[in-house]
Amino acid sequence: MNHLFDAFVEAGLDRSPEQVTILGLDTGKRAAQKSQLTDRSLAGIARDRARNAEELAQLKTIDRNTLSGMAAINYDVVHYGLAASVTAASHHNYGGASAGIPYVVSNFGGAYQDIPDFLDSQHRIESKADADAYLTRLTAFETVLDQETEVMRHDAGVGASPPDFVLSRALSLIGTLRAPAADKSTLVSSIARRVKEKDIAGKYAEDATRIVTEKVYPALDRQMAFLKSLQPKAVHDAGVWRLPDGEQYYRDSLAQWATTDRTPDDIHKAGLQLVDDFTTRLDTLMRSQGMTHGTVGERLRAMYDDTKYRYPNNDEGKEKLIAHLNVLLAKVRAKLPAYFGVLPKADVTIKRIPKAIEEGQAGGYYQDPSLDGSRPGIYYINLRNTAEVPSWTLPTLTYHEAIPGHHLQGTIQHEADLPLIRKLSFFSAYIEGWALYAEQLADEMGLYEDDPLGKIGYLHDAMFRAVRLVVDIGMHAKHWSREQAIKYYVDKLGDQEASAVTEVERYCVWPGQACSYMLGKLDFLRLRDHAKAALGPRFDIRDYHDAVLLCGATPLSTLDPVVDRYIKSKA
Repeated sequence: MNHLFDAFVEAGLDRSPEQVTILGLDTGKRAAQKSQLTDRSLAGIARDRARNAEELAQLKTIDRNTLSGMAAINYDVVHYGLAASVTAASHHNYGGASAGIPYVVSNFGGAYQDIPDFLDSQHRIESKADADAYLTRLTAFETVLDQETEVMRHDAGVGASPPDFVLSRALSLIGTLRAPAADKSTLVSSIARRVKEKDIAGKYAEDATRIVTEKVYPALDRQMAFLKSLQPKAVHDAGVWRLPDGEQYYRDSLAQWATTDRTPDDIHKAGLQLVDDFTTRLDTLMRSQGMTHGTVGERLRAMYDDTKYRYPNNDEGKEKLIAHLNVLLAKVRAKLPAYFGVLPKADVTIKRIPKAIEEGQAGGYYQDPSLDGSRPGIYYINLRNTAEVPSWTLPTLTYHEAIPGHHLQGTIQHEADLPLIRKLSFFSAYIEGWALYAEQLADEMGLYEDDPLGKIGYLHDAMFRAVRLVVDIGMHAKHWSREQAIKYYVDKLGDQEASAVTEVERYCVWPGQACSYMLGKLDFLRLRDHAKAALGPRFDIRDYHDAVLLCGATPLSTLDPVVDRYIKSKA
C-alpha cells in the first residue's frame, strides 16, 4: 500500500509543477519542472480523471480487512479522496477533475489570479537558472490562459456558464491585471526586483516585458473577449441548481468539500439554529459592554463603523496592524504547551496579500511551509482597506489562520510520521473545521479574558460560519438569489456590504466549501466530548489534540476511528 501511495504522489507531482515548487522539490530530478506550469486543458482534465480512476482501482487491490491502526486510516483517507473525485467525474462533464469548482475562471479562481501570485511569492530566484525558469514559466502563462478559455468554451457548450455577476467581476479583475503598461506589470517588476537584489546579470526586465506584451496580454485579451461573449445570455441565478444535473452536482460538492452525506435541509436547519444561538450569546455580551441599541446585527454594524477601532488606511497604519498581530502570536505561543504535546517546528510569518490581487481575495488565508524547511508558513491578511478589519476582529482571524489554527495543524501534518501522500492530504472540513475549532479553543485558553471586544469578534466569526451554512444551502439548494443571501448575511452579521458581496460571490463559485468550516468544528467538539465521557479523569486535552492532529487531514467520517483508537490506548 505504501508503495502505491508513493507512486500516486510521484504521478501527482509529475502533473503539478507549481506544487513541486511550493513544496521546495523543484531541484535534482525535478529541476526541469521549475520551468513548467500545470496543463489546464480539456485533455489535461481528462487525463486527471482517468488517473484518479486508475489509482482507485489500484488501491482496491489492497485487502482493507488486512489493515489496522494508522495503516487502515491511511487507506480510508486516500480511498475517500479518490472515490469522491471519481464519483463526481462520472456524474458531470464540466468544471475541473472533481466537483466543488464548477467554473474554471471566475472572480475567485483562474490562472489570471493563480499564476501572477505564484510567480511572485513561490517561484524562488536565487540564480540565473531560476531567473531563466521564471521567463519560461511566464511564456507558458499564455498557453495556460488559452487552455482555460478552451475549457470555458466547452463548459458553455454544455450549459455550465457562470452567472452574470461572476462574469462581470472576473472581467474587472482580469482587466486590472491587464491595465498597466507591460513594463509596469507585476509580472515584470517581480523578476526585475529580484534579479537586482541577487545581482544576476541579464536583460530580464526587457525580456519579461516582451513576453507580457507579445504573449500574456494577448491571451488575457482573448480570455476577456470570450467572457464578454457569454454576457448577453448570462443569467442572474446564483446557485448550481441551474446547471446540468445541478442538484447532484451540489451533493457531490458537499461530499468533496465538507466530506459529509448530510442532506442540504439538515445542514440548513442546523445553520439557522446556530445563528440563533450565537445571536443570543452576542446580545448578552454586548449588553454587558453597554451596547444595547438596535438588533445584534445593527450593533455589530456600529462597531464596524466606529473609527476608533480602525488602523489608519495607509502603509504606516498597516505596518502597525501587522505588528499588533505579531504581539498576538507571541501571546498564544506562550500558552500552547498546556494544550498540545506536539508543537510545530516551522515558524509562521505574517504578510499582506499582494496589492495586485487583494481586491478579489477574502480577509486572510494561510500558506503551508515548504517541506524542505526553506520557507516558513505564511499568514496572509487582506489590507486593501483597514476599515474591513477593525481591531476587534483581528485576534480571532489570527488564531484561525496562524496558531492554534492553520499553521499549527498544517505544520504538524507536514512534520508527522505519515506517508508523503498523507502529509499532502487536503480535506476542507478537517482543515477549516480545525481552524474554526481553534477559534473556540483560543477562548478556552483564556486569550479573551481581558478583551471583551475581541470576544465579540470571536462570537461574530463563529456566527459568520453558521451564516455560511444557511446561505450556501440557501443559494445552491433552495434557490435563494444572490441579493437574498447578501441581505441575510448583512442583517445577521452587520458586516459591510462590500465584504458580504465578496463572501456570497465566493460561495456561488465554490459550492459547498463554505459549509466545511462549521461542520468540521462540530465534529471536533463532538469527538472531544466523546473522549471526555469515555476517559473521565484520564482525559488530557493535550492527548486528544495530538491524536487528531498527528493523523493528518482526514474526511470527517475517518475521525471517529482515529479518536476511538486514541481512547482505547488510554483506557
